[in-house]
This record gives sequence, C-alpha cells and structure tokens, in this order.
Amino acid sequence: MSFGQGTKDTLNILFVGNSFTYFYNLPQVVNAMSEYSDSIYLKTSHSLVGGSKISEHLKGEKNTQTIEILNKEKFDYVVINHHSLAPFENVNTFLEDSKEIVSLVKSKNAVPIFMMTWAYHSNPLMLKTLSESYKKLGNLLKVDIIPNGELFSEVRKLRPDLILFDDDDKHPSKHGTYLNALAFFKYFINRSTSEIPKRISTLDKNNQKLWLLFLSQENADFLQQLVDEYDFKTRLN
Repeated sequence: MSFGQGTKDTLNILFVGNSFTYFYNLPQVVNAMSEYSDSIYLKTSHSLVGGSKISEHLKGEKNTQTIEILNKEKFDYVVINHHSLAPFENVNTFLEDSKEIVSLVKSKNAVPIFMMTWAYHSNPLMLKTLSESYKKLGNLLKVDIIPNGELFSEVRKLRPDLILFDDDDKHPSKHGTYLNALAFFKYFINRSTSEIPKRISTLDKNNQKLWLLFLSQENADFLQQLVDEYDFKTRLN
C-alpha cells in the first residue's frame, strides 16, 4: 500500500483473466468507484485476454503478459479470474493452476484473491459446482474469494427482471459489471456502497469525462443494498 490521492492510501491492484473481467471495463469501474471512498484509492491495472485460462497466463500463451507485468510492476493485490468452465472441465487442474498462480503472486509480495464466476443465463444450476469449487479453493490455499457468482444468483432470485447478462448467455451486462464492481469496492474498502452514484465516469487520455456505466437510481440502490447486506469476507476482517 502506498500513500497518494490526497489523503488517501492507494492499493495497486492487477486483474488477471479474461472477458468476464473486461466486459464493460470492470477494472476501470472499480477504480472510478474508489473515488467515493474517503480513505482508500484503488489503482487498477489488468492482464486480460478473451477466453484465456489461468494456465495460459502462467505459460505466456494466447499473447498473455501476466508474467511480464508481475516481473516489472509492484502490486498489493492480484484478482484472478479463472475461465468460467474451469471447475467443470477438471477440478484437479483448476486447483493446481490456482495453487501455481497463488505461489507466483505471493513470490511478488502481492496478495492473491479469486473472483468466483457465475452460472450462465441458460443454466442457473452451474452455481452449485462453482460455489463448492471456489470455497474448496479458498480453504485449501487460504485465499479470499469474492462471491460474484453467488451475488448474481441472488439478483436472479430477487429481481428476475434485472438484466445481468449482455447479448449472450454468459458475459455481464452493465448491471452485472456494476454489481461486480460493488463487490470489489466492499472487499477492498469495507464500507457502505450507498454513496456510489448510478452513473460511473472516469477521465480519458485527454482528461475529459468518459462515461462507463448508466443505471437507473432504483437498480443502483437495489444492487448496493444487496452487496452491503451480503455476508462475505473483506480484506479488513
């Protein structure tokens, strides 16, 4: 952790994974939301390649640059996004790849955490395997899991009208990305998300405002309350 952004401490975070993270610019949304914390600024970077598996990041395949980035830059946390089908294809490989990347991240003096992926729109029953696999991973490797998949499931139960998926069966919509970013805000900062606005913006390379997400106040309020009331471990507890 470094000191910056006025009186705020800065956490440097690297997101590693695939399109489940880069849809609607999740790292940038997390960064923008941290402007609404009075104590911590989340500086985000990413190493993301569509369809990639953690094994490919470890081997430098599919034009991934994770190893180079970790060798060159210093991070406080690394958020790891497995391929959405990894726990279903081979659970042993899923755990072995997790163990290897955890070891790598720790060797760089960073803290690894994992983003639990979500069930596809067409198959909510995927959640049971996802939840069990990630909890096993967390207990085995003593790492934190952000329960994004469980949060998606809660939204689908409570607000089936709310569109969590983009124009396909699996990638997050603007609502899904807003929900994911709220979960990371809660994990890293451990405070209420209620001050975060319904419209999320950042600055482009010309220092002009760039809008990332637009939600209705009703939907933003619902997602904030869901995350605030959902019981999951943060980095501060």
